[in-house]
Amino acid sequence: MSTLSTHVLDTQSGRPAAGVPITLEAQTPSGEWRELARGTTNTDGRVRDFLPPGTKLEPGVYRMTFHTGEYFRANSLKGFYPYIPVVFELSPAEEHYHVPLLLSPFGFSTYRGS
Repeated sequence: MSTLSTHVLDTQSGRPAAGVPITLEAQTPSGEWRELARGTTNTDGRVRDFLPPGTKLEPGVYRMTFHTGEYFRANSLKGFYPYIPVVFELSPAEEHYHVPLLLSPFGFSTYRGS
């Protein structure tokens, strides 16, 4: 079983993106999505206690949705992406996965971090 973390960096301002709502869902065997957690990034662009302490995720397919439209509106920015879903698969090994988002109003990038 694995652990998971995330953070969001605003590449336009060069600062962490505070106030980005994020949801985490797991894909069920039938292909439906089941919500596991939700949170909002803090002033460091991270969600502390996104999952309860000690939570381990089973191998499978997950979706983390960054609700960027709310962040852009709160910062008086016009953005192109109202939300960004990032779908990824956790493998059977017990590892830590970090899914960061690099964000600007008209582009984004993500990668598997450590």
